[in-house]
Amino acid sequence: MSSQPPPVANRAMISLSIMLATIMQTLDSTIANVALPHMQGSLSASQDQISWVLTSYIVASAIATPATGWLCDRFGRRRIFIIAVAGFTVASALCGMSESLLQIVVARFLQGVFGAALVPLSQATLLDINPRERQGQAMALWGMGVMVGPILGPTLGGWLTEDYNWRWVFYINLPVGAFALFGILTFMREQAHEVKTRFDFFGFATLSLAVGLLQLLLDRGEIVDWFGSNEIRIEACGAAIAGIFFVAHTLTAGRGSYFDTRVLKDRNFVSGVLVIFVIGLVMYATRALLPPMLQQLIGYPVITTGLLLAPSGAGTMLSMMIAGRMVGRIDMRAIMVLGFVLTIFSLWQMTHYTLVLNESDIVWPGVIQGIGLGFIFVPLSAVTFSTLGAQLRPAGTSIYSLSRNIGSSIGISIVEALYTRNAEVAHVGLSEHVGMLNPLAMSAGDLTNPATLASLNLEVNRQASMISYVDDFFFMMVLTLLTLPLVALVRPIRTRPLDTAEVAHLE
Repeated sequence: MSSQPPPVANRAMISLSIMLATIMQTLDSTIANVALPHMQGSLSASQDQISWVLTSYIVASAIATPATGWLCDRFGRRRIFIIAVAGFTVASALCGMSESLLQIVVARFLQGVFGAALVPLSQATLLDINPRERQGQAMALWGMGVMVGPILGPTLGGWLTEDYNWRWVFYINLPVGAFALFGILTFMREQAHEVKTRFDFFGFATLSLAVGLLQLLLDRGEIVDWFGSNEIRIEACGAAIAGIFFVAHTLTAGRGSYFDTRVLKDRNFVSGVLVIFVIGLVMYATRALLPPMLQQLIGYPVITTGLLLAPSGAGTMLSMMIAGRMVGRIDMRAIMVLGFVLTIFSLWQMTHYTLVLNESDIVWPGVIQGIGLGFIFVPLSAVTFSTLGAQLRPAGTSIYSLSRNIGSSIGISIVEALYTRNAEVAHVGLSEHVGMLNPLAMSAGDLTNPATLASLNLEVNRQASMISYVDDFFFMMVLTLLTLPLVALVRPIRTRPLDTAEVAHLE
């Protein structure tokens, strides 16, 4: 293994092409969310049924992501990239043309299958085509696509749905996918790849079953009352059993296992996977909480909500560009600590939210959080793979992406469950103070009048909801604070070329 990649022709065009594919995939993780009510009426589906438009995509992506490394080793990265981009684009067209719930669920499942490889492949490609001193800037470019896509998705989806039609949420992928496919076909060259003679079907099946059932459990739990439902109990037992079988098989199968355990010997990689898990949890959980809070409690329309959240993406892009130039010049751990401090500060600001908020109260904490996440994401992505051998990057990037996705799913499920529970507790506590002895309650009118009581109950619900949102922000702030010590486990990047002994150690 060489410490530096060989010179690559058309590096800029390759980067542009694969980043178009990455943005297309990450955008689709959130762009369809705001269009669900419109799809529900058009496809004659219930609220529970239309949620499968999101669930099918998430589950398919989770199942297919771990296979990226083996597919690249077996068929070559360029070929898999072409198949993934073409398949995702065609599946997007099928989503837009769907006339029934079954058709769009199947098409979204195909989107998830083909799109799963795009993010890890783009990261591995950018790492390979850039020398070590430029990898920080490369990870900044990659991070913009990965993080800004989900942030801008609801805004773009709301605009397309309201001004045009929900089908354009999917049709917008067609020109982007076509340009990305043309660029990859024209400028990207196939690299030498190791041909594996055996595919570990048992390892793949058990890991896919465990991840798929976990995603189903997390996505469906809030809808069906968690472990009060037989569905959730079955999914939890199935995920646990499949996970145990996968771990036991991996530990006993050696080098022939589906999961390449050599990546676990790299301290930077393991630390990076743990940190990105929490980052996925905090970033996506915040994005899941803010839109309903702003729309249902504060009263902002969908478009305004999207515009208020968009500056967070601008903050992320700005900090990523700065962090990309800092990589290799400043200790990566110092940059990440700065990012954690800013993220914690932004969450602390959100714990002071009330029902009386103006636009600046919403925009500035979001911008600060976006800047903080950018300062974490870029150096983390660079340092995670700085000591990982090039032959392990496809497997490593797929694990890295899977960890972020599972973190986001768990984070969203946790904060939604905590929100429901804390809102009920807060409602009970506030209701105890509504009575004849409370002058504020008496000022609302005659407490024997059902209309007055209904009005008071509505206000108690609003107050209880805001208390619950604040509790969730506090929980994420504490979780981020507890993750900060993991930075100490990371070894800083060394920009000088590796000597022969170090190269042999990495291999």
